[in-house]
Amino acid sequence: MKRVFLVLAATLGLAACGQATAATIAVIKDPNCGCCTEWVEHLRREGFTVSVTDTPDQPARSAQLGVPEQLRGCHTATIGGYVIEGHVPAADIRRLLVERPKGIGLAVPGMPLGSPGMEQGGRTEPYVTVLFDKASGRVFARH
Repeated sequence: MKRVFLVLAATLGLAACGQATAATIAVIKDPNCGCCTEWVEHLRREGFTVSVTDTPDQPARSAQLGVPEQLRGCHTATIGGYVIEGHVPAADIRRLLVERPKGIGLAVPGMPLGSPGMEQGGRTEPYVTVLFDKASGRVFARH
């Protein structure tokens, strides 16, 4: 019985991961931003279907979607009812879509070296992914 449960749990886990990448992630970015393009490529390599809208007015869209000013980045995306701001790793987006916590979305504040789209050879710096809502944010993942 224990073995059947483990197989079922593993199967459901894989199915949930597949569902997490089945939806299209809609990215809004500046047409001249190289790191945004690199982040989009990171998502595609990780199995996401990505639609891209280039606009010079991306900051206004972040504001409309409820991203607090201190968390805003150079690109914004939406998927599964959530907002994704900045250089959020694909693994964090998958986890968000599986766990479905309360919040507006995820953000990686700033442009930390080593985050997806901000790779600089082997140079990295620690950073966090923040789960945010209108009033506050909390650490969702540490990298």
